[in-house]
Amino acid sequence: MMKKSTTILTYFKYRITPLLADRRKPNLTNLLPRRFNSTTATNPSIHDQVLDFPGGDVKFIPQMKFLSESTQERIPCYRVLDDYGDLISGTQSVQVGEDVAVKMYNNMVALQTMDTIFYEAQRQGRISFYLTTSGEEAINIASAAALFMDDIIFPQYREPGVLLWRGFTLQEFANQCFSNKFDNGKGRQMPIHYGSNKHNYMTVASTIATQIPHAVGAAYSLKMDKKDACAVTYFGDGGSSEGDFHAGLNFAAVMEAPVIFICRNNGWAISTPTSDQFRSDGIVVKGQAYGVRSIRVDGNDALAIYTAVQAARQMAVSEKRPILIEALTYRAGHHSTSDDSTKYRPAKEIDWWRSARDPVARFRKWIERNGWWNDIAESELRNSLRQQLLQTIQVAEIVEKPPLADLFNDVYDVPPTNLREQEKWLKETVNKHPHEYPTNIPM
Repeated sequence: MMKKSTTILTYFKYRITPLLADRRKPNLTNLLPRRFNSTTATNPSIHDQVLDFPGGDVKFIPQMKFLSESTQERIPCYRVLDDYGDLISGTQSVQVGEDVAVKMYNNMVALQTMDTIFYEAQRQGRISFYLTTSGEEAINIASAAALFMDDIIFPQYREPGVLLWRGFTLQEFANQCFSNKFDNGKGRQMPIHYGSNKHNYMTVASTIATQIPHAVGAAYSLKMDKKDACAVTYFGDGGSSEGDFHAGLNFAAVMEAPVIFICRNNGWAISTPTSDQFRSDGIVVKGQAYGVRSIRVDGNDALAIYTAVQAARQMAVSEKRPILIEALTYRAGHHSTSDDSTKYRPAKEIDWWRSARDPVARFRKWIERNGWWNDIAESELRNSLRQQLLQTIQVAEIVEKPPLADLFNDVYDVPPTNLREQEKWLKETVNKHPHEYPTNIPM
């Protein structure tokens, strides 16, 4: 592996250059986007060759030529580890030490175990809903490891690993899923809709892709405040079919906002395959179309994700520009507990990805070859995590729910008349029919 980060940036066709802006100038000049200036032809004959148009000269040609609807070859995918956890010869990646690597693996296993336990809890009727990250653990943990705590996260709903890496506890995850009084959202969100101001992790919203323009706005704010940080937003391939994706990328490119777009292209938007969503070569080419520097990465390769996100962050923060990462992976579980994915894709296909392309198993092989892991450590970790998670569930489900009044606060400084009337009506109804409502909700 290459130890110098400059080799990584060279791989992405990027060369570090000093910032040329004079910081003694007014602040607003540093916020102006780098634009191409229009030119005025000094020689009349030039008008026969180029069109002087805003954005730069456009050459004239005598032949009628349409741009092809697709390229013959697909955009290649950056990779560091092969399917067997071996370093690919000639690979360019950052050096990852034992402490970071082992922590990454511990978090990937914790995320995997949490998904198993909480999924079972939903099937037992103990929580109402759940959604796993099966097959996408590397994208979660490796990207989080490459970011800084000051970077603001705008997740979709399949990135709890980012929050886990940042220090959100297993008990806090359980509290949210059980909607008890210790839930940051006061029980007003569906399970897995996590959020934490402390960890710079915006609350998950069910609506698809709305977090993308929010991230761009936050990134532009960071730029105006001259913060050495960026915004990071995650979304699936289905999110790229929403208008928010296109508006967000265009706005970020024009305003040169320091934001990293991470698309988990897992092949399926619930039951809709990518082949029914778009004809383009995935999502990476859409970044180029909007003027956003982009790369395609193996989403099941933790080292590749870590390297790419680290390089993307350096470019986003130092150059004040957006970066798009398309991570190719596969959703190895159902879309959610409300879905049965075997109804629209072969069970053998799912099993093959779970066994042959499991990102957790691949990363384990790599750290084992480095002498940083063994079977004893594996057994101890998984047993410990299972016991911890079972304990968190037992604690979370006996904690009382948030007060009924919390349904009506935090929006208005002075609640309007209609809300006060609704609160009064609800309390009267609960008192009149107490057997119809849970007994652990304080009135």
